[in-house]
Amino acid sequence: MTSWRLVRIIAGTFILLSLALGTQGSPLFVSQWWLAFTAFVGLNLLQSGITRWCLMNNILRKLFGLPEEC
Repeated sequence: MTSWRLVRIIAGTFILLSLALGTQGSPLFVSQWWLAFTAFVGLNLLQSGITRWCLMNNILRKLFGLPEEC
């Protein structure tokens, strides 16, 4: 598995979980402030798509020795 693929899996999981915790109609609702985390993850995805640099990708490559996608 490449580091970019794992970044996408983690980001998708964070977004779905934070939406479940931040949407009032959800049975897992905790607080609307979880939607700020959703926005944070989305902004990081946007930034990495534009600049081609992702901190999470660098961390995963160093921690687990994952190859970077070509």
